[in-house]
Amino acid sequence: MSRTVTLVLVDHAGVPLGALPPYDLPEPWWQEVASVVAEARRRHGLDVAVLRLLAADRPEPPGGHVTYLGEVPGRPSVPLDPVSVDLSPEPLRAPWAEPGGPARSLAWATAELRRLGRPATVVAQQRAWNLSAIWRLDGDGGSAWLKQVPAFLRHEAAVLRWLGHAVPGTAPTLLADDGSGRMLLDHVPGDDRYEAGSDERAAIAADHHAIQLRAAGDVARLVAAGLPDRRGSALARWIRAALAPHDPSIVADLLTGLDARLEEVRRFGLPDTLVHGDLHPGNVRSDGERRVIIDWGDSFVGHPAFDILRLTETLDPATAGPLLEAWAARWRADVPGCDPERAVTLLRPVAALRLAAVFAMFLAGIEPSERPFHVNDVPACLDRAALTSFPEGQAAVRPLP
Repeated sequence: MSRTVTLVLVDHAGVPLGALPPYDLPEPWWQEVASVVAEARRRHGLDVAVLRLLAADRPEPPGGHVTYLGEVPGRPSVPLDPVSVDLSPEPLRAPWAEPGGPARSLAWATAELRRLGRPATVVAQQRAWNLSAIWRLDGDGGSAWLKQVPAFLRHEAAVLRWLGHAVPGTAPTLLADDGSGRMLLDHVPGDDRYEAGSDERAAIAADHHAIQLRAAGDVARLVAAGLPDRRGSALARWIRAALAPHDPSIVADLLTGLDARLEEVRRFGLPDTLVHGDLHPGNVRSDGERRVIIDWGDSFVGHPAFDILRLTETLDPATAGPLLEAWAARWRADVPGCDPERAVTLLRPVAALRLAAVFAMFLAGIEPSERPFHVNDVPACLDRAALTSFPEGQAAVRPLP
């Protein structure tokens, strides 16, 4: 699978200039723009900053014909195709998706690196979509990453700051942040571990248990620092509010018994703690010697079972079983008298509901042209919630006896 890219260009003032001829890229993922930028430079000698997605010929990624808005300095000398494009203001537009936005963020990041004695000599855009803009900055002092996120994910900086103090080495080092969603992160060597097998997942789960055990005594501080509070009834209220705009006939059934279920889970004795929120292997980076958990923007304070459910959700029962058993044994050893297995059983459908609410939050907080990234995720998670509640496929969460 590949993608065909059309770049519609504007200058720093947002004046439309026209479009480059379409070109093909082997990488299908819409948010990955390093190859988009590199090919525009190779073909046309242009330095482009990709601002945002404008349109796609498919309802969701990956692949297909994708049109982006890109910013260039001045008017290019290369021929451009005339194009009609709506560049109207949009209140939900990300700050990096506006003309001048990348330049402002890079100016902040390069100034911070100079302050740290690590001036950047080369910058390269890596990603641009509704959840983040990412740039790599290289210099004689090493590599760093500018990551900018929307307001509803900006607590990631607070999490990284806490992790760096409480459990150093388990997450990227936060070099600087500006409180608005801009973060400057130190480079983490290695690869994202999307293809991790069961042994590596077991090691990830053990690493994360140490983080969660340490965080259990610091939940008040984490909430005060800005982490979303998803403990017990607060989680139920947030799920209901996030899913309220979606199909009421499905959502109402799935929410049946949710408060009673969460109250029952509380009785099983596991402490609330820091939850990563999206602990799949692709959010772990390793060079073969150490593992670092990345992308903490979905984090919250809540029940620790949500992370082991996410780490094992794509595995068959025979593979997931030992990972869940080891996770439960660690908690029983550290919190005598708790019942982790029962907690996992009751939270499995809630985990899918929570993910549906996360995607609903994304949809509510991003501009319309970017919604194809997530629009099918909410119904998919609701379907999974129904199936995990009733394996026979009925459409309601089983009320507690």
